Amino acid sequence: MAGRQRIDRVRRQYNQWVANQTLEDYALRFTAKSARRWSAARVANTALGAISFLALEAIGGTITLNYGVTNASAAILVVSTIIFFCGVPIAYYAAKCGIDIDLLTRGAGFGYIGSTVTSLIYASFTFIFFAIEAVILATALEMCFGIPRPIGYLISAVAIIPLVTYGITLISRFQLWTQPIWIILHILPFAAIAWANPYSFTEWRKFAGEHGDPSGHFDLLLFGVASSVVFSLVAQIGEQVDFLRFLPRDRRTSRTSWWIALLIAGPGWIIFGALKLLLGSFLAFFALSHGLSGELAAEPAHMYLEAFRYVLSQPDLALALTGTFVILSQLKINVTNAYAGSIAWSNFFSRLTHSHPGRVVWLVFNVTVALLLMEIGVYKALEQTLALYSNVAIAWVGALVADLVVNKPLGLRPPQMEFKRAHLYDINPVGVGAMTIATIVSIAAFYGLFGPTMKALAAFVALTVAFVTAPVIAWLTDGKYYIARKPKRSWANIESIQCCICEHSFEPEDTTSCPAYAGPICSLCCSLDARCHDLCKPHARAQVQFAEALGRILPQPIYQRINSQFGHYIGVFVVSAGLVALVLGLIYLQTSASMPGENLLVSNVLWKVFFSLSIIIGVVAWLFVLAQQSRRAAEAETRRQTALLIQEIDAHKRTDAELQRAKEVAESANLAKSRYVVGLSHELRSPLNAISGYAQLLEQDATLSTKPRDQVRVVRRSADHLSGLIDGILDISKIEAGRLYLSRDEVRLSDFLDQLVGMFRLQAAAKGIDFVFRRPAHLPVVVYADEKRLRQVLINLLSNAIKFTQTGSVQFVVHYRSPVAEFEVIDTGPGIQGDDLERIFAPFERGALGVSQPQTGTGLGLTISRLLAGVMGGDIKVLSTVGAGSTFKVKILLSEVANPLRIAPVEAPVSGYRGARKTILITDDDPVHRDLLREVLAPLGFILLSAPDGPGCLALAQHCRPDLFLLDISMPAMDGWAVAEALRKSGHHQARILMVSASALEAHGTPLAQPFHDGYLMKPIDIPRLLETIRQLLKIEWQYGSDQIAVPFWRPESGSRPPVRHIEALMGLGQIGYVKGIQLKLDEIGSEHPEHADFVAEMRSLVDRFDLDRYMATLKTLHAHEH
Repeated sequence: MAGRQRIDRVRRQYNQWVANQTLEDYALRFTAKSARRWSAARVANTALGAISFLALEAIGGTITLNYGVTNASAAILVVSTIIFFCGVPIAYYAAKCGIDIDLLTRGAGFGYIGSTVTSLIYASFTFIFFAIEAVILATALEMCFGIPRPIGYLISAVAIIPLVTYGITLISRFQLWTQPIWIILHILPFAAIAWANPYSFTEWRKFAGEHGDPSGHFDLLLFGVASSVVFSLVAQIGEQVDFLRFLPRDRRTSRTSWWIALLIAGPGWIIFGALKLLLGSFLAFFALSHGLSGELAAEPAHMYLEAFRYVLSQPDLALALTGTFVILSQLKINVTNAYAGSIAWSNFFSRLTHSHPGRVVWLVFNVTVALLLMEIGVYKALEQTLALYSNVAIAWVGALVADLVVNKPLGLRPPQMEFKRAHLYDINPVGVGAMTIATIVSIAAFYGLFGPTMKALAAFVALTVAFVTAPVIAWLTDGKYYIARKPKRSWANIESIQCCICEHSFEPEDTTSCPAYAGPICSLCCSLDARCHDLCKPHARAQVQFAEALGRILPQPIYQRINSQFGHYIGVFVVSAGLVALVLGLIYLQTSASMPGENLLVSNVLWKVFFSLSIIIGVVAWLFVLAQQSRRAAEAETRRQTALLIQEIDAHKRTDAELQRAKEVAESANLAKSRYVVGLSHELRSPLNAISGYAQLLEQDATLSTKPRDQVRVVRRSADHLSGLIDGILDISKIEAGRLYLSRDEVRLSDFLDQLVGMFRLQAAAKGIDFVFRRPAHLPVVVYADEKRLRQVLINLLSNAIKFTQTGSVQFVVHYRSPVAEFEVIDTGPGIQGDDLERIFAPFERGALGVSQPQTGTGLGLTISRLLAGVMGGDIKVLSTVGAGSTFKVKILLSEVANPLRIAPVEAPVSGYRGARKTILITDDDPVHRDLLREVLAPLGFILLSAPDGPGCLALAQHCRPDLFLLDISMPAMDGWAVAEALRKSGHHQARILMVSASALEAHGTPLAQPFHDGYLMKPIDIPRLLETIRQLLKIEWQYGSDQIAVPFWRPESGSRPPVRHIEALMGLGQIGYVKGIQLKLDEIGSEHPEHADFVAEMRSLVDRFDLDRYMATLKTLHAHEH
């Protein structure tokens, strides 16, 4: 078992170097949409540079000299038509999908490894024709400059490399610049011949050739032989496709121009090619008629030299013009041959070796192979070489075209064109089988096994057999060998995906999901990986396919022998010896053509060489098999050990990942909760502070009658409930985490219930329904409970009952059996379906009947209520009848307090305190909150100072010694914690600091651990709690009701008198009615002269009542006393 692979950094760097598309030009991979930036005309012009190759003239001239014009012309026209129609589907699908001929062959019936053979066929085409064209170029160099042929071959090969290194970017420019000059030079000699010697064309049509009928009649056998040579050009469509894949992807914007470019530069190349074949046929005859030998007449350099002599009569100028034309033509075609060959070799070797040093390396390799062919004289065996090659090439193209035009429309194969290794079977029997059968039959025919007629028509046999066999095999296999693994459709709409190996970004068509590396991988990295052992498609490997096929065909004993070590050895030996025999056979054909009388001698020598090499091959094959067996055993052991290690590592990683994930989730939840707490708490508590505070002040106003006082009390209690709800929502996470701690309050139960009933009776009356409250005759006076949490539970249930009851009544029934209290809330609402009785307690859920009610809420009420009831030692149960109503029962443990410490509340309001006057400095950035605290504390006799922010507070604190600081926490520039710390550092160690904030974060978080404050209050401020906190901090005793307030009455005669300058300043401010200025001045006097607190309190009282007349009279009396 192959485990998850470790991504090696060295390998990443290697792949990044290879992925440089400036040099690579998308070899091995889909052509990215971003790379298709050239216009259709520019791409077509680049592809049409291929028609410049003079091998067409050489082929046309050779078959004409041998078989006559009639047979050669018929072969050219018939085969060109076949090549055109074969090229249309190939060019269309390659341009549409942005893939080269090799990637197209993979998906069109050959499979990932099966197309390796076709890559070799195609690569052979490129270096054969490269060699032929380079020979023609070397001939021109010899004619023009006297350069020896071997050196000319070298120059012809090396000169191409720099032009092809940068791919289509440079090739397109080169073809664009040279195309006009080449066209002019190509047309010029034929125009001159037509002008000076028009009768030569008529004489050419009568030429019978060496083997043709003198009367010019058609000969089927000679036609077939000539066709075999022309059929070798069928692979040229691959070179056209290598450029057509750069056509713009969007065909809708210029559909006509896209199709014109496709047809002209794709299959249309053969139209120009057929014309050049016929022109070569004519030029060969023309050169022969001007005294050249048959061998020279078939060479393009010599035939064009004769033609250019009609353009320029001076021999040197004609030679120069011929040299220019031939050199330009050969450079134009050989950049195409070399470029196509570099891509073909890249595909071939990448699959065999799982390595790819770069397209440029294979460019040099292709040129080197062609150079070797030049040196051994491939041109001398042109006809024999191309005739044999054409049988294999046409078998490949025939199978490919059949898959595209027959299998695809008939549904014998999947509709998508897949090319990536991860999704293809290594061997697809449709294309490989059809090509193999067609090649065997045509080669047999070519060597005369089926008679002379079939020998001559061997290429047509190959095409027919391949075209018929491919659909038959596809039908028999039901198209199952096209796709080994379906691609991820979810990636189709993603713009780009990063490869986990090379870390480059690629388009979805060029990436796949890799289980070995557990991430997306690009097609190049996938092709080059040798360690995954096709973990993504183990059933589609070539070894598995061969084993399954042999296991089905052969009997088990024979299969076991073949699959043994000896069987592997025989297979390797036969394949290796066969390749050697093929090479020696080609050498024999070439030698026999150049030395006709030495065939027997050459044959004997080659046989001796073959048998000698066979001995070496046998030894090497045995060593190879042993090495492979050892390698497989070592890999199996390595994989087993690796799998065990990976399992252990993965187990640790999973544990670590789960722990880390849990930690991150917890931290994220805490952070999100903290942010939520801060935002929600601050935004809601700030306005609630004003609502609750002023409601409490109005509730204490003795001038209010009973009904308005009750209404104000409901407002205040509702505000308190809303504040409690905020805490409840925030505490739900604490309940679930077990971190909520209940307070053990002494609750006066009857008063507590009366408060609830008063709140909801008004709501029920407003809605037009009855509210019935029933309690037992005996209830404990005081019980232990968390008053806030108990109130929250009951309010949730009662508010829900009133909310969902449209008519009828809501009953609130209390039962008590020590120490358990049971609260029943009974309504006549729509009821709850049986399936919803548990679901309604889930967060953000409602019953199906409740959803139809136009009500809003957080959806957390019942969830919080059940959780709180459970924490308090109780539970909530629900009984419901659809259409009749629901009953919620809450049982809570409420122990009676035998000796309550909490006395009955004093009905009379606080009116003052006993003892020396205390100074309080209020600091809050919200003036509403400052005014509220002033309204609460000023009537009680405190000396009040106020500041709008932290710096203002510190400035006042420098001039006075307040007894208590009330600090808001959330203030701009300087928060309350920083102010408290600064106050302690400035010497206010005896003063008490009470923090006040609307933010829940400080109430539930670490700031409470700060050592600088003495107490904390949450907004909205509960006035009794505020007063109780102040009493504890300042160690004072309150006075209630009409008790004499212990504030010394200030009189001008006996009270304290501030300095005259302050009296005069206050008089000036009073004369202009500047109340704000008077208050600030009084703050200043109170800060600088705490001993004059009685004076400041008297003056502030007059200003607060806007009694400016008495204010001025008092100040004038004081001023008169001073003088």
